[in-house]
Amino acid sequence: MSDLRYSTFVALVAALCLLPPAVVAQEGERMDPSITVRTKPTGVTPRTPDGHPDFTGVWNGMRDNLGGVPNQLHNAGIAVENDHSTYDVLSDAKIATWSLAKPKQQNGEQNERAATLFRRMGANRPIYKPEYWEMVKELDANANEEDPSNNCMPAGVPRMGSPSYIGQFPNYLILIYPGQGGLIATQTSYRMIPLDGRKHTPLQDLDGSYTGEGIAHWEGDTLVVDTWGLNTATWFDQVGGYFHSENMHVIERFQRNGNTLTWTATIDDPDVLLEPWTTTPRVQILNPKPKAMLPESLPCSERDLAHAVTKEHH
Repeated sequence: MSDLRYSTFVALVAALCLLPPAVVAQEGERMDPSITVRTKPTGVTPRTPDGHPDFTGVWNGMRDNLGGVPNQLHNAGIAVENDHSTYDVLSDAKIATWSLAKPKQQNGEQNERAATLFRRMGANRPIYKPEYWEMVKELDANANEEDPSNNCMPAGVPRMGSPSYIGQFPNYLILIYPGQGGLIATQTSYRMIPLDGRKHTPLQDLDGSYTGEGIAHWEGDTLVVDTWGLNTATWFDQVGGYFHSENMHVIERFQRNGNTLTWTATIDDPDVLLEPWTTTPRVQILNPKPKAMLPESLPCSERDLAHAVTKEHH
């Protein structure tokens, strides 16, 4: 292993070992911060009177959204298993294997950079048209200034990920995304999605917005949310400078298996992408407390950028 690769490897190990544990549920057990292996589903899948899976509930058991560091790694296509082997989710290629012996302590900036490099190792990436790769690279390298979600702006669809609360009714869905810090700082967002068989408004008749016009339907037991009419003031993945055009079309798929929710999003944007791109599946766990409530999100107040010493996003 070269000196450069070894230094990066050590930095990644240290970053993982020093990351704070993610809270499981609101007050419950804690996860080992160095492990991103998916929990096996338990329990039966409840169904509504019309026979469809019931997605209603508080889905914050693995902190899937932008604040949950261990799950973010799997979301970015990097799996760390219980034996501490690390592999690429898309290709199954081994990335590294290490012992969790105490590494040399690093400062916060080194930890953040190492963790961000680790997220970028995943092979599941969107494929842009050749003329746009330089723009993607520049946006990523200067993300502290260019990321549209800085200054507490909405993350938008699909960057906001999977909701932390789903309210399922016969003719519509309510999706809630709590405001949070972490990888990016976002404000609380909600979506009201019709599930009544209506068709999309023609794209040319829509004013672009952060959440667009979403319409839901069923494909067997899979809940599908079809969204277009999005503005260009967002990126569509957690890191990477992945911009999109106003013609982006997003298909989200929700599947429930017992106490787990699996979410994926497929981005179709022929203006800038060579082919549609599907995110790495994200898995959330139902909060086990029947009376679980989403805690109030504190107001988003950006205080980091004034102290940034580099332009790349950590």
